[in-house]
Amino acid sequence: MTLQPRTRTLAAASLTVAAALALSACGFSTESGSDSGSNSDGSAEARTVKTAMGDVKVPAAPERVVVLDTAELDSVLTLGVKPVGATHADVASGFLNYLPKDQVAGIKDVGQMMTPNLEAIAALEPDLILTSKIRHGDKYAELSKIAPTVMTENTGYPWKENFQLHAEALGKKAEAKMVTDDYAEHVADVTKALGGKEKAGTTEVNMVRFVEGADIRIYGKKNYIATILADVGLGRPAVTDKAKDGFSYDVSPERIDLADADAVFHSTYGDPKKSKETQTTGSGLWKNMDAVKNDKVFAVDDQLWIQGIGYTAADKILEELKADLTK
Repeated sequence: MTLQPRTRTLAAASLTVAAALALSACGFSTESGSDSGSNSDGSAEARTVKTAMGDVKVPAAPERVVVLDTAELDSVLTLGVKPVGATHADVASGFLNYLPKDQVAGIKDVGQMMTPNLEAIAALEPDLILTSKIRHGDKYAELSKIAPTVMTENTGYPWKENFQLHAEALGKKAEAKMVTDDYAEHVADVTKALGGKEKAGTTEVNMVRFVEGADIRIYGKKNYIATILADVGLGRPAVTDKAKDGFSYDVSPERIDLADADAVFHSTYGDPKKSKETQTTGSGLWKNMDAVKNDKVFAVDDQLWIQGIGYTAADKILEELKADLTK
């Protein structure tokens, strides 16, 4: 399927877990031993990919893919593969709302992201499962008996490297290069619109996330959104260096002024009141920030900016960055 510029999108009875595991255990190997030869239809040999859990043999051209996290869903859709199953995010819309409706239509929901339904996964008879060790490492033995399971080590910050592993597992490395080349062009276009790399670097940007049940997060330099800001060449305030493990520096509403910058983007996960968004953005500290006074505060979609984690999401974020910062 041909990649479209600025979209990154390429275009049986139910089995019990026990039965599915018993059947699939005969047909799949997750070790790096002798080659398994041709697929069951004799069409092509399996390939071995290196994963966070060791070498895994995958079909030459997987046709029934199940993904267990939002980053993996973004990856496969970006590469033009429609999975037969996917977990849902903890949002009302199920699959994240920035994904094209026609692309997610018909995908079987196999449970909440952290608690996937193994029986539902097995019933889909997948030939490849994509996820990460940090999410589902404890379920690897069970998953790998259902189908070859390719896990990255983590999610978020290493999203570009993870995308390449997803592409390798899917047999879509050529398509992946088209995606990354297009992304690089889009980044260059946004940077140019901001006045070039040097000028963009003088604009310090913060990303703030209001989270229900947690403190307010000022995002650091080692997370998904930070990589996009860095690619464009935008500057980051000194407070980002205080982020724990580079991820976020968490503050109470009484310290929200620490989030001030030339421009502030903010999103909300959960109820605005319970996440302290309503309280914070109505406070004098918030209203006294330079970014607020200069009309450089932008509310953005949490599902897109924080939860998506992939090239399709990144493409849309770049468009919003360009539109907001060139106003």
